[in-house]
Amino acid sequence: MAISHHGLGHLAQTAPVLHALAAQRGDLRLTIQSRLSREALEARIQVPFEHLREAADCGMPMVDALRVDVPAALACYRAFHEDWEARVAREAGRYGALGVEAVLGNVAYLPLAAAQRAGRPAVALCSLNWADIAAHYLGEAAGMAAILEEIRAAYRGALRFLRPTPAMPMPDLPNVEAIPPIAGRGRVRRAELRARLGLGAADRLVLIGMGGIGYRKAAAHWPRTPGICWLAPEDWCGGHPDFVPYDRTGMPFADLLASCDALVTKPGYGSFVEAAAQAVPVLYLERPDWPETPYLTAWLQAQGRALAIDEAVLEAGRMAERLEALWASGLKPPAAAEGAEEAARRLMELL
Repeated sequence: MAISHHGLGHLAQTAPVLHALAAQRGDLRLTIQSRLSREALEARIQVPFEHLREAADCGMPMVDALRVDVPAALACYRAFHEDWEARVAREAGRYGALGVEAVLGNVAYLPLAAAQRAGRPAVALCSLNWADIAAHYLGEAAGMAAILEEIRAAYRGALRFLRPTPAMPMPDLPNVEAIPPIAGRGRVRRAELRARLGLGAADRLVLIGMGGIGYRKAAAHWPRTPGICWLAPEDWCGGHPDFVPYDRTGMPFADLLASCDALVTKPGYGSFVEAAAQAVPVLYLERPDWPETPYLTAWLQAQGRALAIDEAVLEAGRMAERLEALWASGLKPPAAAEGAEEAARRLMELL
């Protein structure tokens, strides 16, 4: 299993599939190749695994949660694809030494290419692919046409590219197979969380999360907002009396999401689908340059309750009016998200 280290969304998308697969296959032996830390992996994956902490793709280097570092991305792709055939051959040889029988990539493509070279079955799983993302930002740069073709060849060579809804269309990949949305679900612990934080019955809990990518907007200068308690990463809080760091709750992020009254986030598969699957309303930052955004936001608007905000509103901490509008927008049932079981079934058939 190879998981992209671009934030935590690829992990959030993959973990439910691994759980469903382990439930169907009790003798599953899992090795995860990812630059994500073991701690981050274990926060989501509750089945035993070995960890190879190394990158299997470039992802897309970021300045922060909203902005791509285009020069760093171009340098990474050029370096990663230098002597590409030799890199693929080395990886294929290592898979033989490790006894790898099959490869699942979300959405790292080097392992897919190496599996094909080693004669092992391989399947891709993701709502996006790095060829389309890299083409959007880097497609006109010198040398990128050949690199993009190497990436697409790795994806095309997989037995299937399982594409969970909502997703980019991927017209260049003939092996795409659409599956339902995938969402992990936390435990609803509202009463316990409120008691720990000493909140009143009318107080609202608003969770701030940017998908595991840094976005250091300290809230020390935000105005007080009576009736709202903000749950946020430590580096956001700045001593503000209305803020509580995640760590102080003693609960995992998944349980915080399941137990809050709203989520403030950026467009991202894991955040959007997990919120909608648990009927949590969402305020999201506008992110027009990210090519996956229109597909994610259209789905969330149809399946959940959501409103867009711009960065100036977030910077000023003046979201109370938008939150009230969100809460007044009417209830919607939890969105159906059974893609993990479907993905596991297809993996059993294909691998």
